[in-house]
Amino acid sequence: MYRIQANPSGTRSIEVGDEHLQTLKNYNLLEGQVDSNGIVDEQVLEKLKLNIRSLLESGDGKDKALLDLCLDVIYHPNMKAFGLKRLVTLFNEWEASNDSEQQPAEEA
Repeated sequence: MYRIQANPSGTRSIEVGDEHLQTLKNYNLLEGQVDSNGIVDEQVLEKLKLNIRSLLESGDGKDKALLDLCLDVIYHPNMKAFGLKRLVTLFNEWEASNDSEQQPAEEA
């Protein structure tokens, strides 16, 4: 379980599990969300929420992992642009560490 800071002062945080990060990866949810300038603002968060809502509506809302991601992380009351930026950073670090762990197994 990871904890991301949700505001600049550090008084709020959101817990993110490996299953949440895996769901982000499975659905490619963060792909193309952040513009080339790297700025994460409230519009990026709204865009992500709309994309997830669309996935849930098209899939009859039956994917428990996607619902858990929504309830626990994306629609968390503390989630703002600052928290999303931390989530993107955590996801990139998590993905890099998982890729490096899988490479030796694939080479063997």
